[in-house]
Amino acid sequence: MHLEYFQMIDRVERADLQAGKLVATSTVPKNSPVFEGHFPGLPLVPGVLLIETMAQASGFLLLALNDFAAMPFLMSVDSAKMRTFVKPETVLDIEVDLEHDGSGFAVTKARIRSQGRKICDGQLKFRTAAFDAGADLDTSGLPAIIRSRATEVGLFEALSAQRDI
Repeated sequence: MHLEYFQMIDRVERADLQAGKLVATSTVPKNSPVFEGHFPGLPLVPGVLLIETMAQASGFLLLALNDFAAMPFLMSVDSAKMRTFVKPETVLDIEVDLEHDGSGFAVTKARIRSQGRKICDGQLKFRTAAFDAGADLDTSGLPAIIRSRATEVGLFEALSAQRDI
């Protein structure tokens, strides 16, 4: 996890496109500039970064489901609950389930646990925009960057392993 670069997912462990599920892990870094202000002397991961972690895991699932043809953009977070504090060096287990995908929108249910304890959960809604959408967004360089990041976190390996089962 690289908080200051918004790289929240370390590894995609499993991805099952037929079931619409993805499991990922991440470890909160021991040191980060984020902790200098949140909070001095009591470093805690901001809740908004936990939501971003769920959003990125959801995003990897949605990218895989649409074969990297469209970028998911977080539009809303519903019924999010922060259940406990998260300190540096905490290992996070992130799970995502697809609830809806179609008509340019997608909905996921995501949750984060650590050592079996609930950390947070919520329903996330996304707008998906084709990479070749044209005038709205210049996404010309984004597909290569996204595919590179997906490779780094092992998404393609997880997808391949699922096909081998």
